[in-house]
Amino acid sequence: MSATANARSRLGFGLIGPRRGRHTVSVDELASLAVPVGDDGTVIGVDAEGRPAVLGINRPTPYEVTLIGGLWTAQVLALRAAATGARIAVETGRSQAWTSLAQAAGGGQPCIALHEVGRVPPQGASAGSPVVVVRDCGMRPPRGRVVAGPWQSVVTLLPYLSPVAPRLMEKSALVGIQRVSPDEAAQIGRIMNLPPAETQALSTLADGVTLWCTGGDRQFVMTQATDAESGLLGSARRMD
Repeated sequence: MSATANARSRLGFGLIGPRRGRHTVSVDELASLAVPVGDDGTVIGVDAEGRPAVLGINRPTPYEVTLIGGLWTAQVLALRAAATGARIAVETGRSQAWTSLAQAAGGGQPCIALHEVGRVPPQGASAGSPVVVVRDCGMRPPRGRVVAGPWQSVVTLLPYLSPVAPRLMEKSALVGIQRVSPDEAAQIGRIMNLPPAETQALSTLADGVTLWCTGGDRQFVMTQATDAESGLLGSARRMD
């Protein structure tokens, strides 16, 4: 081997390739390289403009959700969260309403587990195995043994505005509201500080429509079932 070849070789790394100019852009040019992607999470429906509405439910920090609505929407949310890789633990007093869903989800893998009220064991949530606990415990759910934590979100389903609802809504990072009575709508409007038009709309929402509220944002979302979801759960409905 010639001295030139020796100079150009490096033990374990092969020959040094040709030298070319570096590929660089200025700070002002970085914006032109942006890729338009949506938020990461679970698609829960479409907004008023028909754009996907995404709920980032798997988080490294505790995340609590209160849904005042129907079982159908809660089950669609559970199915779609499971499809993102989350394990679903359902705490319920009506296991018969969840059994077929738990058996069908996951393609034979046990991704949705049912537990009696007050008997949800520690879930061992982690970044590689996030957990969503769905609490379907009626109008007055007891304080849960398993609470929100890193990579473990808790979704509490209330069929109506119960006496415990204001406390749950105030501590939740996200609140979903489906069709309620005018009196309930007025109470929810005061609790959530909703504009009059949105407060009045709560008593006229169609089945499958939810007003999702955070501390600084509100969005009406229509949840539309896929063919597989319709076959398993039926059509969208507010009442069970």
